[in-house]
Amino acid sequence: MTMNRRARARGAQAVLVLLAGCGGAKAESAPAAPPGASVLRPDAGAPVDFDFDSVDDRPVSSAATRGKPTVITFVTTSSLPAQAQVDFLVVMAKHDGDRVNYAVVAVEPRESRELVELYSRALGTPFPVAMADANTLAGAGPFGEVAAVPVTVVMDRAGRIVWRAEERVARSDEIRGVLRGL
Repeated sequence: MTMNRRARARGAQAVLVLLAGCGGAKAESAPAAPPGASVLRPDAGAPVDFDFDSVDDRPVSSAATRGKPTVITFVTTSSLPAQAQVDFLVVMAKHDGDRVNYAVVAVEPRESRELVELYSRALGTPFPVAMADANTLAGAGPFGEVAAVPVTVVMDRAGRIVWRAEERVARSDEIRGVLRGL
């Protein structure tokens, strides 16, 4: 064997040893929740108190949503996954009629209100669209931190969060599965 081949063989062995070591460490550690995981909360806490500034005069508040299951999605106008999520919700809302509340909250600065209004019209949202409040923009709002969009939250009839999908498009069948249990 030439010197070059031996060096490559040793290098390959070293890589295999490192990979085997990494694999062993992963197997022993507790599995972490993957990015974009959904969380079902059977121990839903207190009802969430919120009142977002609607861009179309239809209320997006705890008072307006109590009494029916509610789906709220947090979006930005620049996010294609968030737009896809809104498209799913538009179809669901047309099917569900008045049985379920739907709303979108734009995580955008106040100066973007006109853009959010255009976004809502372009997507044909049959449900209210609102602007996030200052606390939500700061990561301290009533729904917790919204670090990346879309974030979709399902609340029960009492206004308690029972399910949350973060940083991914939640499929209609997932949301329907949660709604069926309410």
